[in-house]
Amino acid sequence: MPSQGDSAPDFTAKVANGDVEEFTLSEHLREAPAVLAFFPGAFTPPCSNEMNALQSRIDEFDDAGATLYGVSADSAFSLNAFRDEYDLEFDLVSDMNRAVIEDYDLSIDVADLGLYGVANRAVYVLDEDGEITYAWTAESPENEPDYDELLEAVRAA
Repeated sequence: MPSQGDSAPDFTAKVANGDVEEFTLSEHLREAPAVLAFFPGAFTPPCSNEMNALQSRIDEFDDAGATLYGVSADSAFSLNAFRDEYDLEFDLVSDMNRAVIEDYDLSIDVADLGLYGVANRAVYVLDEDGEITYAWTAESPENEPDYDELLEAVRAA
């Protein structure tokens, strides 16, 4: 699992941004700091809570110069519906083949919900060189990050 000080694994995937487009992480690092917020599944209560909490702080992320991306195994079409439902202003990355989830060593099963090979909840802050300056991984997928701590890490990046 990548940790603080490591180079973030680069990836190319589909991004739900109202449309469905190709997204390559390394091409967006100039927008640093970049925040990758991995979550298990769209429309589940804890994930909806987390994405809404991030959205409620979007002005603070913007003020810090950060670009926020949610990442899950959901399809880009589902993620666009999720963005619309919750009025999310940030892009959501679709990792349907779970390659990104595997590269970040975040694969978990949530059997009670029928979710297998989805992302554990985790947050990474990356600088313009792709170095991880902050890393947090949930002990349990229903746990949410400390949003104040995350914003401090973004401001320090």
